[in-house]
Amino acid sequence: MKLVVVSAGLSVPSSTRLLGDRLAAATVGRVSGPVDLKVVELRDLAVEIAHNFTNGFPGRALSAAIEDVTSADGLIVVTPVFSASYSGLFKSFFDVLDKDALVGKPVVIAATGGTGRHSLVLDHALRPLFAYLRAVVVPTGVYAASEDWGAEGLAERVGRAAGELAGLMSRPAPAPAAGSESVSSAPGGAEAVLPAQAALPGRADGFHVVPFEEQLAALRP
Repeated sequence: MKLVVVSAGLSVPSSTRLLGDRLAAATVGRVSGPVDLKVVELRDLAVEIAHNFTNGFPGRALSAAIEDVTSADGLIVVTPVFSASYSGLFKSFFDVLDKDALVGKPVVIAATGGTGRHSLVLDHALRPLFAYLRAVVVPTGVYAASEDWGAEGLAERVGRAAGELAGLMSRPAPAPAAGSESVSSAPGGAEAVLPAQAALPGRADGFHVVPFEEQLAALRP
């Protein structure tokens, strides 16, 4: 099982990296079996990330980091807070990933900042970003302000988020549905089976669509 930490900390030592390490250690301790732990330090990839935007090709180190992230069974992503949001370096890294790279991947979101007033960054910035990327974000996000280190509460939040991530990593991926019929939820909790989709004329790629009127008709008693 592979666990990857993405840290956007800039300093050495970095409280952002420290928070990522704590979350990783707590997760490893809750996963049954061996864990391959990798850490991606975005600070070391800043130049290659910028070049990727201008020439369209990742460098060797960035390619390796992308491979680690896309092949992970679980992710821990940690950013410092800049201007009430994630850092530009953090966002730029996830901008260079393929749009489907994180679909269904379990993710813990975490952030560090100088004051507790920035804690809403988890729900106002990070959670929407990874929802857009269709990752599975665990319920507990972890924010650590300067005064949180060594204070009560941080260890409990780290442990809770790690437990949620470990549970998702250990869960087998759902099998794709068999057959050509699709099932949708109908009013009242009933399930309606929609007819097989007909190919649109002129589409060589076999793209299928069910007209909205047919979907409504299938839901009527």
